[in-house]
Amino acid sequence: MGRIPPAIWSELQPRLQDLIKKGGVSPVRVDELELVTKHDVIAFTTAVAEVIGPTARYVHFGLTSSDVVDTSLSILILESGQILMKDVELLCGVLKKQATRYKDLACIGRSHGIAAEPTSFGLKFLSWYAEWERNRLRLEKSLERIQFGKLSGAVGVNSHWEPAFEERVLNRMGLQREPVATQVIPRDRHAEVLNVMSICAGSMERICIELRHLQRSEVGEVEEGFAKGQKGSSAMPHKKNPISAENLTGCARLIRSYAQAQLENIALWHERDISHSSVERITFPDAFILMDYSLHRLIKVLDNLVVKEEQVRKNLTFAGPVIYSGHVLLALVQAGAERESAYYWVQECSHKALDQQWDMQQYIHALAHHPQISEHLKEPEIQKLGSLPHQLRNVDAIFERVLGKNS
Repeated sequence: MGRIPPAIWSELQPRLQDLIKKGGVSPVRVDELELVTKHDVIAFTTAVAEVIGPTARYVHFGLTSSDVVDTSLSILILESGQILMKDVELLCGVLKKQATRYKDLACIGRSHGIAAEPTSFGLKFLSWYAEWERNRLRLEKSLERIQFGKLSGAVGVNSHWEPAFEERVLNRMGLQREPVATQVIPRDRHAEVLNVMSICAGSMERICIELRHLQRSEVGEVEEGFAKGQKGSSAMPHKKNPISAENLTGCARLIRSYAQAQLENIALWHERDISHSSVERITFPDAFILMDYSLHRLIKVLDNLVVKEEQVRKNLTFAGPVIYSGHVLLALVQAGAERESAYYWVQECSHKALDQQWDMQQYIHALAHHPQISEHLKEPEIQKLGSLPHQLRNVDAIFERVLGKNS
């Protein structure tokens, strides 16, 4: 732009390049200067001036501290976000593999913790896969919206540099120009990133809660991988505890708390105050490091998960014949029965079956000989309704819609 005289530039440029090659100024010296200045960026520019000499007066020329700090924070978030994007891709790969592997394993589905209807064990993983694909897109979009910097000065009015020049410099760093800045980049951008990570944490906890429930002694359908020499309890040698799923549940809570803190950072005084700074020195490094750790641990848990298929089948059988009651209800409605009445008839038989632990044939017999049901359905019709092939006949179609024809 012609602001720096050619003679000074010819001296300043090689000195700066030489300093960069040597690794920059000493962080120890910057710390010493900050003890005096009480200002991190001034401490840094002073340390640079000590090495460069008088021409360093053109370092930080026309900038405010947040021009440097906010623009570099955007770059740090983008670089960290790309690491998480790769982590999510790995997680989706494991979930897709496990979904396909257990697609044909029938299990009991549960609502409110109570046996509901049969489902596919693979659908658990497929549901998580679809959710993490949404998370991948959320993360990608939030990173696009943090890909902004600013060099527009103390209150964002470009008093020293024209917007076109600011845009040109930022583009060299792979950033866009913040359209309307104050002294800082508006914090809604930063809050969006951490809120997306908060959603990811919720998705992670959803998986872990399911794995913890399925590992309970009364259920026993899965186990976390248990290494040779590993110990589950200091007092009870028999224990195999769901420690990874529990650990990740706690991590999810912490990540969500960072999102709340960042939401509080959106509202700053006038063109800026410093209340957001102390928060972000903790939230962003911690959140990204913790999410990276959590995703890698979750991938390992899922990849090494032991699914006890025989126990899955036992639990399906143990749920009893009543798991097909919904099919009987709808068949009665189609046969002309009033829904509320049909519901009461089927419920009456189902509760007796649960209380007296009837097998399938006893249950079908009771339904077929119920005074009102027998007027609408015969025993052979009821017999056809209680089958896994009929219940799970559309699982392949669900998989195909999510994973494609070769799933």
